Amino acid sequence: MKTFLLPDLGEGLAESEIIQWHVNVGDHIELDQPVVTLETAKATVEVPAPYSGTIVSRYGNEGDIIGIGSLLLEIEETKPEAKTENKTNSTNNLEIKTETKMDAATVVGNVSQQDHNVNTDEFWVEREHEQPQSQPHTTQLTALPSARVLAKKLGVDLSAIQGTGPDGVILDCDIYHACDKQLPGTEVLKGARRTMANTMAASHQSVAAVTITEEARLDQWQADEDITCRLVKAIVTACRQEPALNAWFDAETMTRCVHTTVNIGIAVDSEHGLYVPVLRHADEYSNKGIRQWVDKTVSGIRERKIGREQLQHATITLSNFGAIAGIYATPVVTPPQVAIIGAGRVISKLVLHDKQPTQINIMPLSMTFDHRACTGGEAARFMKALVLHLQQATT
Repeated sequence: MKTFLLPDLGEGLAESEIIQWHVNVGDHIELDQPVVTLETAKATVEVPAPYSGTIVSRYGNEGDIIGIGSLLLEIEETKPEAKTENKTNSTNNLEIKTETKMDAATVVGNVSQQDHNVNTDEFWVEREHEQPQSQPHTTQLTALPSARVLAKKLGVDLSAIQGTGPDGVILDCDIYHACDKQLPGTEVLKGARRTMANTMAASHQSVAAVTITEEARLDQWQADEDITCRLVKAIVTACRQEPALNAWFDAETMTRCVHTTVNIGIAVDSEHGLYVPVLRHADEYSNKGIRQWVDKTVSGIRERKIGREQLQHATITLSNFGAIAGIYATPVVTPPQVAIIGAGRVISKLVLHDKQPTQINIMPLSMTFDHRACTGGEAARFMKALVLHLQQATT
C-alpha cells in the first residue's frame, strides 16, 4: 500500500484548502485522474493521482486547511505491467529486469518534483510520553508539529482531541474543529480570505500609500452605459498618457518596470472572499469583449473554478466598489503594482450650466499610489487623463 502526500503545488504555497473530493474509499483510480480540488493563495487546482489503484483511506474533509506533506490518500497500488528484457548468458540462465519508473503527476503544469517525503518517526509525527507520578502507565500523544503550534496559539487542549490522521495522529484540521467547539462563531480564514489578510498586511507594512480623489461628470453618457467597460477603457488611455502608474516596483533592488502592456486586475467580491482576476492586454478588447470576459470570469469565481494564470501579472488594479456602496475610499495597493483605482457609487449633483443650476450624475474616483515609485505629479496627470476619458461621449 502506498501513501499520497500533498505535493508542492508551486510558487512556495505551503497551505491549501480542500474544496472538493472527487474520489471515495473503495474507488478504483487511474494514473493522473483528478482526486481532489484544492484552493491555494493563487487559484484552485485539481490534484491528480500519482499512480493507479484502489482508495483504502482518505484524509481531510472539505474546508480543511492542509500543508505540503500532509497525508491525502492511502492507495492499494495496481502494479503496472512489467517491461522485461531477456539477457541469456547460457541456455540455463535467464535474467528478468522490471521497470516501474513513473513521472511526477501534473498539476497546472508540473507538480514540483522536490522531495517532500516525510519521515513518520522524525518529522511528520511528534510523539510525547508523559508519565505523571500518580499514574504508573505511559500516555502517548501523537500530533503533527504544525498542529501543536496551532493548538498553542488557539488555546486548544491536545489531550481532549481524538486525531483523525493515521493511527490517531492529530492533524491541523482537528485543531480547527476543536477550536470551533470551544469558541462558537470562531472562523478560520481560508482560501481567498486568508490570502487577502496576508496581502493587505504586507501592503500596509511596505507601501508608501497616498490617495487622491476626483469626480468625473457623466452628463455625456447614454442611459445604458456599461460602467466597467468605460472604466477599463479610461484606465488604458490613462496608462498610455502617464505610464508611470502602470508599473511594478522592487524596493529591495530599487528598480521599477514600466509596462507597455496594460493588464488590469479587476477586484471581484464573492462569498468566498476577494478575487482579483486579470484582464490581460486590456487595450485589445472591445466593450463587448470586456463584458463577455467579466461575465465568464465572475461565473468561474462563483463556482470556484479559476486558474492560477488568471490571477497573475496585473500591472494596475481596478475596484468598482461603488457597485455595492461607497463614494470615496482609500484602496490598498498590491505590490509589486504601484497603483489602484477605486470607482465609487454614481451620485447626482447640482452644477451651474449657462448660469442655471443643472442636475448631473458624477462618478467619484479614488486612486492610491505608491509614493516610493510615483511622483505626485505623475499621479495627478494619470487621474486627469482618467477623468477626461470618462467624461467623453460614447464613441
